[in-house]
Amino acid sequence: MIENSMFEEEPDVVDLAKEPCLHPLEHDEVEYEPRSSRLLVRGLGEHEMDDDEEDYESSAKLLGMSFMNRSSSLRNNMSVYRQNPNGSCLVPSTRTMVVCTVVLVVAVSLIMAIYLLPKCTFTKEGCHKKNHTMELIYPLATNGKLFPWAKIRLPPDVVPLHYDLVLQPNLTTLKFAGSVKIVVNVVQVTWKIVLHSSGLNITKATITSTGGHEAKPVEFLEYPLHDQIAVMAPEALLVGQNYTVNIEYSSDLSDTYYGFYKISYKDENSKQRWFAATQFEPLAARSAFPCFDEPALKATFLIKIKRDEKLTTLSNMPKKATTPVTNGIVQDEFFVSLKMSTYLVAFVVADLKNVTRETNGSLVSVYAIPQHLNQVGYAVNTTVKLLEFYQKYFLINYPLEKLDLVAIPDFQSGAMENWGLITFRETTLLFDSNTSSARDKKLITAVIAHELAHQWFGNLVTMEWWNDLWLNEGFATFMQYFAIEEIFPELHSDEDFLNLIFKAMMKDSLNSSHPVSSAVQSSEQIEEMFDALSYIKGASLLLMLKHYLTKDVFQAGIEVYLHNHNYGSAQSDDLWDSMNEITNGTLDVKKLMKTWILQKGFPLVTVVRKGKIISVKQEKFLYRVEPENWTSDASYLWHIPLTYTTSSCNFTHCTNAYLLDQKSAVIELPEEVEWIKFNVDMNGYYIVHYTEDWKTLIDLLKKTHTALSPKDRANLINSIFSLAGLGKESLEKAFELIDYLNKESSTAPLTQALFQLSLIYSLLEKNGEQQLAARVMHRIEHLLGDKIDQQRWTDDGTLSERELRSTLLAFACTHDMRNCRTTATEMFEKWMKSNGTMSLPSDVMKAIFTAGAKSSDGWEFLLKMYSSSVSEAEKSKMVEALASTEDVRKLIWLMQNSLEGEVIRAQELSHIIATVSQNLPGYLLAWDFVKENWEKLARKFHLGSYTIQSIISWSTSQFATKAHLLEVKSFFESKSEESSHLRCVKEAIDTIQLNIQWMERNLAKLQELL
Repeated sequence: MIENSMFEEEPDVVDLAKEPCLHPLEHDEVEYEPRSSRLLVRGLGEHEMDDDEEDYESSAKLLGMSFMNRSSSLRNNMSVYRQNPNGSCLVPSTRTMVVCTVVLVVAVSLIMAIYLLPKCTFTKEGCHKKNHTMELIYPLATNGKLFPWAKIRLPPDVVPLHYDLVLQPNLTTLKFAGSVKIVVNVVQVTWKIVLHSSGLNITKATITSTGGHEAKPVEFLEYPLHDQIAVMAPEALLVGQNYTVNIEYSSDLSDTYYGFYKISYKDENSKQRWFAATQFEPLAARSAFPCFDEPALKATFLIKIKRDEKLTTLSNMPKKATTPVTNGIVQDEFFVSLKMSTYLVAFVVADLKNVTRETNGSLVSVYAIPQHLNQVGYAVNTTVKLLEFYQKYFLINYPLEKLDLVAIPDFQSGAMENWGLITFRETTLLFDSNTSSARDKKLITAVIAHELAHQWFGNLVTMEWWNDLWLNEGFATFMQYFAIEEIFPELHSDEDFLNLIFKAMMKDSLNSSHPVSSAVQSSEQIEEMFDALSYIKGASLLLMLKHYLTKDVFQAGIEVYLHNHNYGSAQSDDLWDSMNEITNGTLDVKKLMKTWILQKGFPLVTVVRKGKIISVKQEKFLYRVEPENWTSDASYLWHIPLTYTTSSCNFTHCTNAYLLDQKSAVIELPEEVEWIKFNVDMNGYYIVHYTEDWKTLIDLLKKTHTALSPKDRANLINSIFSLAGLGKESLEKAFELIDYLNKESSTAPLTQALFQLSLIYSLLEKNGEQQLAARVMHRIEHLLGDKIDQQRWTDDGTLSERELRSTLLAFACTHDMRNCRTTATEMFEKWMKSNGTMSLPSDVMKAIFTAGAKSSDGWEFLLKMYSSSVSEAEKSKMVEALASTEDVRKLIWLMQNSLEGEVIRAQELSHIIATVSQNLPGYLLAWDFVKENWEKLARKFHLGSYTIQSIISWSTSQFATKAHLLEVKSFFESKSEESSHLRCVKEAIDTIQLNIQWMERNLAKLQELL
C-alpha cells in the first residue's frame, strides 16, 4: 500500500534547488515523485493514464513565464556579450555560443519535461489526492515477474457468472484436491484475469473462449500479500464475451477455523474420527477454491464432492445425484445454486445423522454427529416456527427447497448463515432437556433466529462491501430479537437486547470507537468490523427507527428494500431510499439516519425542567482521558427521535415524541408534571442526564418504582452509573438510586445493577483495594441478600424467573455470599458420590459446579466428567467452573490445553480467558498467557477476529495502573504493525486509561460512601 507521506521524500533527479537559474518554482511549491515510485514499472493500459492527461498547456505556460521572469532579472548582469563603445553589439565569442546552446537545450528539455507533468504538480496539494501512483505501480509476483495489479480490491475488468467446483477431501491424509471452472464476462478489454487464491498449490490453468473447443494453457502469477493470482491471457479478452477459466489445485485441510478445515472428535466408542467443514466469511473462500472473493461479485455454483461412501456430504443446495467413482469412493453432485456471494458457499463431509420436517415446500433438517441426534428436536421445531414468521413478515418466501442446520463439533463463532446450509457451534443448536438451562434455551433460539434472518438480510440482499457489514449483521440482530418477541414472548429476549445495548454503548463511548459504516480495506480491518457496533449498535439504530416511523411503515420499507435488491447487493443509502419511498416526503430517513451511521459514538441529552418548559440539549457522550489525543466533538450533531413519558400518562397515550435535530431545543408540555422520563424503554440510542430531576426520579423509584417499566428502571441505573464515570454525576447519587432494589423483582434492573456494582468490585479487588471491595460486596448483599435467600435450587418458575435464579446463585456462590456455597458444595458432593449419575437442576448447575471446583478433588472429578459428557450444555458449564479455580497451576494448564485443543477444545479458549481474568488469582495469569502465546493465538484465530478482540479485551480490562498501561502499549508496539494497529488494542489502551482515571476520581469518594 502506498502512503501519501511517500510524496514528501527528496527526489533522486537533478536537485533543481541547487541550480537557481534552472529552477522555475520555489522549492516548497513543488512536490516530487518519490524515489520508490520511479524505480518501479509503470502501468501498461492506456486507459490508466486518462485522468492525468488534462490541460498540460497551463503547466507549460506557468513554467515558461516563471523562467522568463527569472531570466529577465539577470539581463543587466550578463557579461557574455561584448559591446562597442558606441553601444553596438559585437559578434558573440565561440565560448558564448557554446554556453548559450547548452543553456537553450537544457531549458527546452526542462520545458518539455514539465509539459508532460500533470498540472496538479504545481498546486499546494500536489497529485497525491488522486493517488495515481497507486494505480501505476505494480508489485512482483512470486516468480519475480511483474504482477499486473496493485490494489487490494479486484479490478473491474471481468465479473464471474458461474463456478463448476469439484472437490475431493481425504479424511485420512487430511488433504484435498480440487478443480474449478469459472465462467467470466469481460467488462473492459484486458489481457489479465485477477482473482483470489490463498494457500492453494495450483498445478494447471487454462482458458477457453465462448464457443471455443480448445482450452489454451495460460501463465498464472501469484501475489500472496493480497491473496491474488493473475491468469495472463494469450490474447486480448474482448468486451461482452464470456470466457471459462479452468484451474486445478490441491491443499491441506486447514488446522485453523477458516477455509476448508478439519475437526477431530470421538465417536460413541471413543474412537477418533475426522470431520471436514467450511467457514468462509469474510475472506476464506479463496483458501478452498480460486474465486472472486468479494461480496458484490455474485455468481451461481455447481458443486461436486467426492467422498468415502460411508460419509455424508452437504452443501448449499439439495443433492442431485450420487455416482460411483472408484472402489469405496462416490461423487455427490448438488443442484446449481442461486446467485450468491462466495462467502456463503459451504460444504460439510462427515458422519452425520438428521431429523427433518417440511414447511411451506422446504425441508428443514438438523444434522449432528450420531451421539447427539437426540438433542436436535428443539432446534427443528424452533426453525420451522421462525421460518414461517419471516416469510410472512418479509412477504418473500424462503427460496430454496431445503434448509440444513448442522452442529459442528469445533467451531469458532456461534454460527454461520451459509445459504441453505447453516453451520453452528454445538452449544448454540443442541438442546438437552436434562442439562440445558433456561439461558441455554434462549441462546439457541436467538442464534437460530439470527441465522434465519440472514437468509434474507445478507444472502438474498448482500452488503456491497464490508464497510456496510451492519446491513447484514445489524439487521439480523434486530430481527432475531423482534422475531423472538413475536413468537416466543415468554423468553423475554428484549431484556437480553437491552443488556447488549448497554455494553455496546460502553465500547462506543471510547475514542477508539468507529462509525457503524466505516471504510475498510485490509483483512484485519474487515475482521474487526465483526464487533458489537456492527451487530448491536446497528440493531439498536433499527429499533429506534422502527419506533419513530411506526412498525407498519418500517415493515413496508423493509419489503421495498428486499424486493428492489434481491439477488443483488446494496449500500446503506439503498435502505434509506427504500424507507423514503414509503414516507413519501413526510420524513427524510436518509438525512436522519446518516447522522447515526456515519458518526462514531452517541449523544448525551441533558434535560432541564422548569414548570411546563423542558429544555433539551445534545452533546457527544465521550470519556476523555488524554485531551490532546481526543477527537473534537463540537461538530457532532445527531437527529435524535426523543421519546418521553410523564406522570400524567393515561395508558392510551403514554409515549410522546420529539425530533431533536439542533444542538438545543425547548419542549412545552400541556401541563406541569411531577416527573418526566426520556428515552422510553431505552428504545433510543442515547443517554439522558436529568440535572436537578435525578432527585425526583430517585424518590419515584423509592415510592412507586412500578410507575416506570422494568426497562426504564434498568435504563436509569445504567445512565446514572455512566454519568458518574463521566464525572457529570456523583457516585453517591448513583448508589442512592439503587437503594430501592430490595423491592425490585424484575430481571432487567436487577441484572443491570449487579453488572455495574460488579465492575466497581472487580476494579477495586484487582488493584489492591480488597477491604474497599469487600465493602462493595457487603452493599450488594444488603441490597440483594433477601432476593438470594428466596431462590430455590430447582428448575421451577417462568423462564425469566429461572434465568434470574441462575444469575443470583452463581454470583452468590462465586463471592461466598449467604449460605450459597455451603448448599452448592453439598449438592456437588452428592453428585460426585453418584459418579455423576445424579440429576442436577440445570439452572443452578453452574453454581454447583463452581462451588465443587474450589477443592482439588472436585476439580479433578469435574475434568474427568467433562471428558466423558455427551451434553455440550453441561460441558460449557463445567469448563466455566474449571476456570474459576484459585489454583494457579490448574489455570495455566487449562489455558494451555485449550490452545492445543487436546482435552478442552480451542473454541473454548476465549471463554476460559474471560473467566480466568475475572478472578483475583487469574487476571495477571491471563495477560501473561496472551503475551507468551500471541503468535499462536494470532495464527489460530486470525488478527482482528471477534475471538482475538475478546481475548485482548478480557485479559487487559481489569488493569488500572500506569505500569500496566505502559506494559500493554509496549507489548503491542513490539509486535507486527498489523497487531499494534488493531482497533481492539487501541480500545484496550483507552479502557486502562479510563480505569486509572476512575480510580483517581472515585477512590476517596468510595471510602467515604461505603
